[in-house]
Amino acid sequence: MVDKSEKFNWLVRVGYFSRAVLYFVLGLLALTGAGAIRQGTDGIFDAVEEFPGGTPLLWVLVVGLTAYALFRFASPLFDIENNGSDAKDWGKRIGHAGSGIAHLALAWTAYKVATGSPSGGDGASGAAAGVLSVEFGGVALGLLGLAFFIGAFNQAEKAITGKFMRRVSPQAPDATRWLGGAGFAARGVVYVVIGWSLVQAGFFSSGASNVKTLGEAVASLAGTGWLFNVTAAGLLLFGLFSLILARYRIIPEIDENQGVPKFRAA
Repeated sequence: MVDKSEKFNWLVRVGYFSRAVLYFVLGLLALTGAGAIRQGTDGIFDAVEEFPGGTPLLWVLVVGLTAYALFRFASPLFDIENNGSDAKDWGKRIGHAGSGIAHLALAWTAYKVATGSPSGGDGASGAAAGVLSVEFGGVALGLLGLAFFIGAFNQAEKAITGKFMRRVSPQAPDATRWLGGAGFAARGVVYVVIGWSLVQAGFFSSGASNVKTLGEAVASLAGTGWLFNVTAAGLLLFGLFSLILARYRIIPEIDENQGVPKFRAA
């Protein structure tokens, strides 16, 4: 019989597998032509659906991205990653909550594509328009953009220092450090693009239609030459890195006696 900790372990690993598929497809689409990713996340999942066995894979992504989101929500709620409680640590935990929200949105998009449901609006632009319609909405959107800049800095720090390896089993392949470094650097570039689109919409009234999703942010770099190619390749490598994490990530588990998280060496 599988206990709750083991079920949690497997759900998180499915989550990392789903993230691997998402970023691998995103990088592949970017390298083979930016047209599909200009459709935003819908375009990414539409591409997945066209794969052999694409619809069942989409349902795996729905479950996996939801599981990954719940794993991230456990950080601010229970400090499951043992980050701590000072100001910097709470910044990390709040960042994990933001990641949880983002991955829930991705899971919802995958669900709509899997069920053939209509998109139901303009995605990020529609959500941004809703925020801008309320009092101080522009400020909120601008602050969210600044949060993405902080996230970009954190991604770059991980790429340079390799501190993400603390959560990876020593049994992982030797290339894990370099795959992760390239991937986090590429994500940092994308975060800057998304953050700038939010700052422009919120603080400079450029319009909600300019707010970019993950795919749109990558596609917007298409005219930059080497930067676009390097970023796209980095995102594809981040997909491979996430696939390694699906097997070798050290997953925290709950100490049933104490009710607090602890790490288990994989």
